[in-house]
Amino acid sequence: MRVTPTLRRLASATLCCLGLTAQAAELHVYNWSDYIGEQTIAGFEKQAGIKVKYDVYDSDDTLQAKMLTGRAGYDVVVPTSNYMARQAAAGIYQPLNKALLPNLANLDPQLMKMVASADPGNKYGVPYAWFTDGLGLNLNKVKAALGNDAPLDSWDLLFDPARLGKLKSCGVSMLDQASDVFAITLHYLHKDPNSKNPADYQAAFETLKKIRPYITQFNSSGYINDLANGDVCLAVGWSGDIGIARRRAADAGKHYQIAYVIPKSGAPFSVDMMTIPKDAPNPAAAHQWINHILQPDVAAGITNKVFYPTPNIPARKLVQPAIASDAGIYPPPAVMQTLFLLQPLPTDILRLQNRLWTQLKTGR
Repeated sequence: MRVTPTLRRLASATLCCLGLTAQAAELHVYNWSDYIGEQTIAGFEKQAGIKVKYDVYDSDDTLQAKMLTGRAGYDVVVPTSNYMARQAAAGIYQPLNKALLPNLANLDPQLMKMVASADPGNKYGVPYAWFTDGLGLNLNKVKAALGNDAPLDSWDLLFDPARLGKLKSCGVSMLDQASDVFAITLHYLHKDPNSKNPADYQAAFETLKKIRPYITQFNSSGYINDLANGDVCLAVGWSGDIGIARRRAADAGKHYQIAYVIPKSGAPFSVDMMTIPKDAPNPAAAHQWINHILQPDVAAGITNKVFYPTPNIPARKLVQPAIASDAGIYPPPAVMQTLFLLQPLPTDILRLQNRLWTQLKTGR
């Protein structure tokens, strides 16, 4: 849906009537690293006349720790939906004023229905982008280590110690996000990836311990450059990040090929959500920012830069054809049916995850 001048005036009038006129003060945004379009910030500053202070993080746990301290000073933050559900229940976010967000009409109704399982009534969050977890591969190095005919579309590539051991010399990177890795491992073990059974997590931990000697690093942001530069040949990562690595390798004239694979058995699927903290200094400007991101040209500009698919239906026509047709970025229907959405988990399971994760990383 195109936003007409009438709609813009209506949103502004509503702001004024509610006493929410955005001040000239800075808008403080806290978002994932490598997750913004080239002109997103400048475009908003020009359109809204508001200066943006933009900070980044590389894991949901980092964001959560910052938010739980209180008075973090941010107007917009972007948690993943399963984390957002717990944080909203803890009273961290304020309800959205949807009258100020006419561009919500651009969002995919099916996706909105899916994230409503974590955010009933879509009360607190607005989808920013979505993604899958999978395998980022330096095809040249992986095939050199395993053979040209080695199957690359299975989680066995990660969880079979015999195979992973052959890749240690060229570098193996693992996401430093317990929720994602445990979900992947539970799925591999044919268990519920959103299990609430402590015994399942202990079994997953034992499986991860077997491959721990071959993991070079735990990393949720720097692995992009490591994969692009040839410092790792296998990375358990997020779909858009692998796309960024592929572009950086190509731009640098690297001779090897970077690929992203969603294993045929299935993989996690998640949605990052724009939210407004309860103590946001400038909630009016926060609503303006969210509505700006939902403009089709702005949403497409983000996807074209970071390779994370937009949930904005009109924007998809503006996404570069090479990205829109990439099955790793926009999985076909048959692959979508194999994906599973990460769900919020009870506090006791989260504590168990974190304790086991610390033991895994430290080797204790």
